[in-house]
Amino acid sequence: MAEESVFVEYFGDTPLVRIMNFLILGKDFDYSMTEIAEGAGVGWTSFIRAWKILLKNNAVIHTRNIGKAKLFKLNTNDPTIKKLVKLHWEVIKEETNKHLPKKALALN
Repeated sequence: MAEESVFVEYFGDTPLVRIMNFLILGKDFDYSMTEIAEGAGVGWTSFIRAWKILLKNNAVIHTRNIGKAKLFKLNTNDPTIKKLVKLHWEVIKEETNKHLPKKALALN
């Protein structure tokens, strides 16, 4: 079983959080809906429910088509998504710092 992301652990293991975590980690790439669902470890029915929310809020954008497959990526031009990406990395940083020995922190 894969190790859970700090972001997913912090905000709760829900399909929406898993999908957002996957998209933030791969924000420079575009993916098919199937690749996103599989990469996030989310079942198809749960994925579709969360996907509708992401589309409605312009969190994802269509980038191109390859054959019949439509590819999407995180909408990093959206101001809210920019803040969410920043929050994602801040949560990871803070949670990581909590688990580092105090000597290691003193060296930084």
